Amino acid sequence: MGVFREIFAWWTGNTIGTRVYTALRGRLVGEDELGNRYYIQRRGKGPLGVPRRWVVYRELSEPSLVPAAWHGWLHYTHDAPPTERPYQPRQWEKPHRPNMTGTAAAYRPPGSILRPTRPERPRGPHEPWRP
Repeated sequence: MGVFREIFAWWTGNTIGTRVYTALRGRLVGEDELGNRYYIQRRGKGPLGVPRRWVVYRELSEPSLVPAAWHGWLHYTHDAPPTERPYQPRQWEKPHRPNMTGTAAAYRPPGSILRPTRPERPRGPHEPWRP
């Protein structure tokens, strides 16, 4: 199913073109706990004057699945990948959580019609606004 999905399911991001480009031009730098694999350009430099860095996602191409340590490396915030210099999270940082939009765990602010419990209706007299 993997090769079939790579040929026909372009929305996963892991297509045959990505596989060929990575095999020809990429060098594996490391893998995170979610199974995403991170690469750097073997030779030459990209358009920014530095070697390109990219990720090949294990499943769906979802950028929110990149943990903070690897995000910093991908965006040139850190020169060394987390495999060479372990990432030390700050005390205020929470564990990585992917984007939950569209799921039951999505954030729904007070007053949202999608919230499981409805807010109470205001009590007392109500005067409509008149210009």
